[in-house]
Amino acid sequence: MGFFEERHFTLLISHNPPFPHKEDHKERNGIKVHELRLKNKVELLAQLKDLKAELALLRVAKVTGGAPNKLSKIRVVRLSIAQVLTVISQKQKSALREAYKNKKYLPLDLRPKKTRAIRRRLTKHQASLKTEKQKKKEMYFPLRKYAIKV
Repeated sequence: MGFFEERHFTLLISHNPPFPHKEDHKERNGIKVHELRLKNKVELLAQLKDLKAELALLRVAKVTGGAPNKLSKIRVVRLSIAQVLTVISQKQKSALREAYKNKKYLPLDLRPKKTRAIRRRLTKHQASLKTEKQKKKEMYFPLRKYAIKV
């Protein structure tokens, strides 16, 4: 029977919705990243400080035997802290990219990563350069053009 064995079939006809309801999702995540992107650095740092303070309180509640809903909130707060830190670092990096946009040299972390071999390869300009001798030889002895008579 192969693919449609009993265990596979029960997985295929699962009645669980693929995504949680919006209300549940909003409750679990706490903050939305698209809202964070609208804030400036000062507001983000203030929010980060608040979240870290909240996490400290939740950890104290965990040790002292707090309510289960507080214990489950630790994960949400940690996720929120990670989101805020990610937005801060992304904004910082994009500001750096903007600052170095028309400069001759880029910092190493802003350069394209590619592979080690590609990074060490000659640039297209360097590879296309010819010596004076080579230029003269090509000028004085061009490829001969000929046609075959039928």
